[in-house]
Amino acid sequence: MANAVADGAKEKGAAVDLLACADVGDISAYDAVALGCPAMGAEELEDGEFLPMLESIEGALPGKKVALFGSYGWGDGEWMRSWESRCAEKGITLAADSVIVNEAPDDEGIAKCKALGAALA
Repeated sequence: MANAVADGAKEKGAAVDLLACADVGDISAYDAVALGCPAMGAEELEDGEFLPMLESIEGALPGKKVALFGSYGWGDGEWMRSWESRCAEKGITLAADSVIVNEAPDDEGIAKCKALGAALA
């Protein structure tokens, strides 16, 4: 999914850095940020790597173009609605509708991810 988001942004001419959670640091130089996380446990954000990274950058996200994407294996996407609410509470405005897919993305899911990237470019 992350690769498809990056491809969509690149197709619109954006310079893209694709980073793993452990590689995210100062994001002040970025105009736009796409965040991807799968639903874990009882439809929650992954808390071993993703959540600590998110908490470290949340203060820098207001005023940037931000988009969310991820996948889930069961449930109905509650984790994404909770994540979107968390963003709103932190003053983070989403630049596009979030993209969620059940399990692995199919062609439609990949197309939605590319459109998400294009919206950020």
